[in-house]
Amino acid sequence: MTPRNMTEEKMGTLYGVSLGPGDPGLITRHAWDTLQRKNIFWAYPVRNKNSDSYALDIALRSGLRLPTGNTALVFPMTHDAEKLAKYWFNAAQTVHKILKNGQDVAFLVEGDASTYSTFGHLARTLKALDGAARVQTIAGVTSFNAAAAQLQMPLADVDDTVAIIPAGYGLPVIDDLLPRFDTLVLLKVKPLLDEIIDLLHGHGLHEHSRFIEKAGSPEERIVHDLATLKGQKVNYLSLMIIKNPQRERSEVIRGCRKKNPETQSP
Repeated sequence: MTPRNMTEEKMGTLYGVSLGPGDPGLITRHAWDTLQRKNIFWAYPVRNKNSDSYALDIALRSGLRLPTGNTALVFPMTHDAEKLAKYWFNAAQTVHKILKNGQDVAFLVEGDASTYSTFGHLARTLKALDGAARVQTIAGVTSFNAAAAQLQMPLADVDDTVAIIPAGYGLPVIDDLLPRFDTLVLLKVKPLLDEIIDLLHGHGLHEHSRFIEKAGSPEERIVHDLATLKGQKVNYLSLMIIKNPQRERSEVIRGCRKKNPETQSP
């Protein structure tokens, strides 16, 4: 066995552990078992050194105990690419040192680790730092799936079309998508809340739209009458599900798996 292979064998694995959007009951068995393992190191995201971690809160509310080996990783709320790259690199270096000691690291993720998650940045930066690093992603429940269930508002039925975007793409993009999809999910609506509400009124879709904040958590808030939200402050972890029953539908190709008459049984 070469020295390189010995190093790879000893090195721990980084797990992106999805915890769901807020209800500890939505933590999957896979995620639960991973966090229950002995000698696994927990890492969790915070916005700054003095802020709490929402992902950690979900884990602790489930009854899991914070292990001795744990650390907060700072991921600031900014769009400054240079500043973000610095923090991602620092986080990756911290994780890499732990992995090199042969210890696995569970990075706690609110929602799903593959969907608009900080984990993706951490995993890519770690891989750039060390191509031999092992990474595994544990799937979880997304905020919009949990929200649809709480609202009793199916995301899609039969041939419905669905689009899911951060509201930060702006009103022109939202305006373009509204007539093209049966369901439009807008994530992180806080910065454009009032403008989105006005836009929905203009399309006559306000009665078919719902707002939910911190889905599944003890602080969950559901609003059916969007007009009551105008001028209010809402949480960063908020979204809208918008239905468009007036969407013009094109023909759907059906029967893609047609049977060959020659191969059918008599």
